[in-house]
Amino acid sequence: MNQRWQIRMNISYNGKGFCYHSRQIYIFEILTSKIFLEIIQIYILRGFLIRCKLSTHLFSFLIKSKPQLLDYYMEPKVYGIGNPLIDVVISSTDKDLKNLELSKGVMHLVDENRQSEIIQYFKKSTPQYLPGGSAPNTLLACAGLGTPSLIAGKIGHDEFGNIYQEQADRYGVVSGLVRGDGPTGSSIILVTPDGERTMNTHLGMCREYSPADIDEKKLAHSTFFYFTGYMWDTDSQKAAIKKAISIAKENNVQIIFDVADPFAVDRNKDEFLIMIEHDVDVLFANYAELAILFDSENVDSSADQLMKIVHRAGIKLGKKGSLVLDNGKKYHLPPQPISAIDSTGAGDMYAAGFLTALAKGYSIKRAGEIGGLLAEEIIQQSGAQFGIDKINFLRINFFK
Repeated sequence: MNQRWQIRMNISYNGKGFCYHSRQIYIFEILTSKIFLEIIQIYILRGFLIRCKLSTHLFSFLIKSKPQLLDYYMEPKVYGIGNPLIDVVISSTDKDLKNLELSKGVMHLVDENRQSEIIQYFKKSTPQYLPGGSAPNTLLACAGLGTPSLIAGKIGHDEFGNIYQEQADRYGVVSGLVRGDGPTGSSIILVTPDGERTMNTHLGMCREYSPADIDEKKLAHSTFFYFTGYMWDTDSQKAAIKKAISIAKENNVQIIFDVADPFAVDRNKDEFLIMIEHDVDVLFANYAELAILFDSENVDSSADQLMKIVHRAGIKLGKKGSLVLDNGKKYHLPPQPISAIDSTGAGDMYAAGFLTALAKGYSIKRAGEIGGLLAEEIIQQSGAQFGIDKINFLRINFFK
């Protein structure tokens, strides 16, 4: 017997295929409840549960009717650990950076007092408050691009923490966020007219992320484990990453590492090189980070050295495009002519495009191309994350 369901969703099923819509009510014409559950299962697997806006009662009914749906939803393809931060974005000049004695283009770890000094300096400015953090930015984008992804990290019981959790829900990402008794981390990002960003980060509760916070089952059932060099800033975070690497290797989960920041490389160079050689399947780095790793500003020479310790890598070359390394082969990918507004999320979106392409079975060269295209898209806007409409547009056009 036919059943009619009137449900507020962002998708419709027309009897032949699926169509995506926004903020409208549709009638689902379905033959049996089994078909209905299978349709929902597909969208759960693709990370669209939140976007479908299912009521709590309906979701509870679905889980009771078919409990394995919860297992499907809770097993992401990409498991990432990072620093969930609220970004405070402020327009600045090179003179401002000099006055504040800040090194341009790097991430400075600061305390709350130093953040207050910087905010006071820009008291006549109007900051933007945006959810951020390098690895979380990447994972939010992966989820929006259709790859089931989990964000793991630590936030506080405060308004910034609530904002971050809501953002994760909006993008349909699986939350591995845990709460602690302290402030949610934040980063004051100073953007100069050339689009370069200088970060002043107080990690807050991020510093307390520990091995006990890892969901071992979800990590073991993932395809990729993703993290960045920023996780080497505290012993607790470092211990968590080492445990996660061990779990990933035991379960054949591919390990993706973004060294993330020149200062992080400089502080941990020897340890990073050992880890890259013995644990990492795919490496992301930019030309400055590569130069520090191998004590050479010659990109080709450093890339040759890198290929001796890791099979696959994506090297970001800024205005010169990117370089993809694949089992001894090098592919130079030229950039598109664009005007940069804000480089804040370039590396994060490069990683998101690259990861999503790998998750969908694309070649590593194509993954590098898509990573570069997403990086070029994000630097043409302000902020480190795409809006929902934009990420849907990119998903449809880049991953047909």
